[in-house]
Amino acid sequence: MSSTSNVSPKISLDTINPLVKEAQYAVRGELVIKADGYRQTLAKDPASLPFKKIVACNIGNPHELGQRPLTFLRQVLALCHYPELIKNEVTAATFPADAVARAEFYLSKIAGTGAYTHSKGLSFIRDEVAAFIEARDGHATDPEHIFITDGASSGVKQLLQTLIASPADGVMCPIPQYPLYSATMTLLNGQLVGYFLNEDKGWSMDLPELERAYDAAVAAGTTVRALTVINPGNPTGQCLSVENIEAVVRFCEARNLVLLADEVYQTNIYSTVPFTSFRKVVKDMGSDVPLVSFHSVSKGFVGECGQRGGYFHVTNLPADILAQLYKLASISLCSNVTGQLTVGLMVNPPKPEDPSGPAYAQERDQILESLKRRASKVAAALNALEGVSCQPVQGALYAFPQITLPAKAVAAAKAAGKPADTFYCLAMLDATGICVVPGTGFVQKPNTYHFRTTILPSETDIDNVNAALAKFHAEFLAKYA
Repeated sequence: MSSTSNVSPKISLDTINPLVKEAQYAVRGELVIKADGYRQTLAKDPASLPFKKIVACNIGNPHELGQRPLTFLRQVLALCHYPELIKNEVTAATFPADAVARAEFYLSKIAGTGAYTHSKGLSFIRDEVAAFIEARDGHATDPEHIFITDGASSGVKQLLQTLIASPADGVMCPIPQYPLYSATMTLLNGQLVGYFLNEDKGWSMDLPELERAYDAAVAAGTTVRALTVINPGNPTGQCLSVENIEAVVRFCEARNLVLLADEVYQTNIYSTVPFTSFRKVVKDMGSDVPLVSFHSVSKGFVGECGQRGGYFHVTNLPADILAQLYKLASISLCSNVTGQLTVGLMVNPPKPEDPSGPAYAQERDQILESLKRRASKVAAALNALEGVSCQPVQGALYAFPQITLPAKAVAAAKAAGKPADTFYCLAMLDATGICVVPGTGFVQKPNTYHFRTTILPSETDIDNVNAALAKFHAEFLAKYA
């Protein structure tokens, strides 16, 4: 019998992976936990708080804030999940013929939605993605270079896991950045090499700043492996010009960097700057820069966050690296089938002449036109607040205003052990039920304060949200004047 001295210690915070404890993900952090508590309180006693509901502006989750699912997409998914609907002639007659035909085609290729698939994803879905990319960019696309994933986040993690080989390895990311990148780099024990976006110029990318950040990292002993670009930007909402993209490609070429293009908001464009994919520019330039592009069903006008569908597409990566990515995907067997089918429906929607075509186009256009109006409203409302400056929301689903906080508020935050912008956002939640994310969670320039809010509250709600925020902001400034 072994002695008790050989017994392992009980699980505790002292025994788990310290990198897990260190990782932070503000989008679902302290404010969301508090908001969830308020939501439970309101369910028990609706009159107990100074607001009637929690408005979740902390995350790009369109359906939670009232966006309706696309009819054609849900019809096809329903038929795929329950094929008996097709077999019943009376029930099947309630679905458009093209929805039935698409479901029958998908079902003819799979052993139902409950079976494993190829680790890269269903081949016919990858064919649809390849056709979409080819039509968008004007360059031939190999389906074998496409991996279907559980949302774009899963793909990002796979690539970063592949690239970070030692604690000295780093990846350049825009600051402010989406905390997926900082949290994943912490878990991988790698180096996040931040480059600042230029807020005064609409959160644009400056080549001298890229060079500064790269040179400083190398001087500190970091081996920079890749550069991440989020276009349109999250949390900043900017759209990159072709000239900007070309400069980034040349920057990566000169330094042998892998280029990671997070393009999940590519259909969320509200400005005159059109979306141009990094892959199109790489191909048009004849560049050999290694590129990985990410897309997702969670954003755009689809907004199907809960389906967890996405893909990444590799360009100019060696065959032996592709093999390693395939092996890594195989460890998780495959991504979920519903998400894979949703990817196919996103990239291959009904054609205008199809039975569902006109209704699909109407739903799509209504969503995008509404988002454009809300983007303008939110930015204008924020800029009307004293001491608040918000750049135009050119794309994506967010505004990222800078706030000037009174010295007494900063002192009160310090006394409470909170960053000043977190203190402000917690006070906003307490007063209004509006849950946003403090700029601290995205990293920001020293001595500046921001918060990220979505433009997703419905057009019915957005004016009320803006009014509640204005009232809170004025009262907060008066309290700490």
